[in-house]
This record gives sequence, C-alpha cells and structure tokens, in this order.
Amino acid sequence: MFSGINTIIWDWNGTLLDDTDLCISTINELLEERKLPTLSKKAYLETFGFPIKDYYQRIGFDFEKEPFDIPAHQYIRKYSARVHHALLHRNVPEVLSALQKQGFRQLVLSASEQQKLEHSLALFGIEHWFEAVAGLDNHFAASKTIIGKKLLKKLNIAPEEACLIGDTIHDFEVATEIGCACILIANGHQPETKLKSTGAKVVQHLGEINTMFKK
Repeated sequence: MFSGINTIIWDWNGTLLDDTDLCISTINELLEERKLPTLSKKAYLETFGFPIKDYYQRIGFDFEKEPFDIPAHQYIRKYSARVHHALLHRNVPEVLSALQKQGFRQLVLSASEQQKLEHSLALFGIEHWFEAVAGLDNHFAASKTIIGKKLLKKLNIAPEEACLIGDTIHDFEVATEIGCACILIANGHQPETKLKSTGAKVVQHLGEINTMFKK
C-alpha cells in the first residue's frame, strides 16, 4: 500500500498501450531486411532495454555498417503507420476513471516523441484523463528523467507525493532519479524476473493498481 501519493505518472508504451507484439513484428522486419536472426517474444522481452541504441546492438545491428539513425528512423515510420492496430491494456479506462474519481492527478511521461504521443492518446480516446503529457523532442528514446523533473516542477508536485507506473527497469531508474515511488507492471516490454530485480513493487496487470493507493 502506497500512502501520501496524490499524483500518478503513467508510462505509455507497454504500460497503458499494449504494443509489445507490434514492436516485435516491427523490429523483426528490420532484422529480416538485414538478413539477421529475428526475435521470438521471449527473446525480445529478455533483450529489450534502454538506451535503445544498445538494444539494437544486442540483437545484431552493426553500426559500423550503417549509422543508428537509419534503422531508428525506419522503425519509427513502420511503427507509427501501424500503432492504430494496437490496443490499450485491459482495464485502462476503468483504472484511469477510478483514480480520477479518488482525486489523483494523472500525468503521462514517455520516451515517445511529444506530438506522436499526444496523437496516440487522442487516437485511443484517453487524453482527457491526464492533466499533462510529457514526451521527448526527438524519436530516439533518451532518458525521461530530465523531462520528468521539469514536469513535476512546472506543476508544483513534490516527487515524494508521486508514483511512476511503468513496465521496464528504465522506468524504475527514472523514478529513482526523480525521487518518486514506482510500481512496475509485468505485461509490457520486460519480464517479471527482470522487473523484480529492481526491488520495486511488481504487479501482473493494471487491475491491481487501484488497490495500491490510500489517500
């Protein structure tokens, strides 16, 4: 049970948006084009991580043969063209609505590019639940820490009164650097075993979130 929390900071990809299979199929297209081994879902979950450039190298991309920018831009184009085929995780509207009714402020903090993030939230019809949305000013998924700190300062939110909910070790690292609490959900882009290694609270699905907080 988390007490003293008045603000929920949501990650987007993998946490609210169930896009893991889309990400796997997209990266596998790039690998196939380069005649590199493709990834099973298990292999993807075990190898995905931040920085994104390091993840690309782990799965076989050779940046001596081509600069990182080439596959990175190709990935964004392919993913963006298909993101409307993804679905929200089960219970997203119910959880967001319940937290709003309890008086929690809700924000989105994402490594997605700002305009595409705003477009995606509107596409899935959930933008109205969030007081503010903060993405990056480029597509290459740099650390979210700086924009997270700026967001809390802008909204006059004390870090110790916020909880970041995400699906990766990087989300835990961001929460730690910001100074807020963290809950990780084990149905996104990294497996439960990796998430539990952080020492953060790990849940199986969004439906468990509403029982975590007491105002």
